[in-house]
Amino acid sequence: MKKAWVLIAFGWLAPGGAYLLMRRYTQFALFAAAVWVAFGLGFALHGLPAWPGVEDVAGLDGVTGLLFQAGAVGQALAGAPYLLARAFGTPEPFVAGRLHEYGTTLLILAGVLNTLAIASAFDLRKEGRG
Repeated sequence: MKKAWVLIAFGWLAPGGAYLLMRRYTQFALFAAAVWVAFGLGFALHGLPAWPGVEDVAGLDGVTGLLFQAGAVGQALAGAPYLLARAFGTPEPFVAGRLHEYGTTLLILAGVLNTLAIASAFDLRKEGRG
């Protein structure tokens, strides 16, 4: 049985990776594809995988600032796609409309999907089925 912290760490770094360590290849492939596709589409739509700086949250009320930072945490939970996007730089929004907001939402969705994969694999491990 794999140690919990190994499943969590590898599951975060490689989307669906916790399933890979548990030799559940179908679940690994499904979650990995879902996270990479969501993140890729979000990046293509010029979503911004960036941590908000002090100047970004200046002037916002406390709850709005926390929600802004929670969105950044959600993106970071995607693991390797987030790290690669940060390494290659963040795209600037090319349209003054809502397109980049849809992209950012997809980046957050990728992080949420990866978190669900980790939690599901962790539950299977606790039940002894992994």
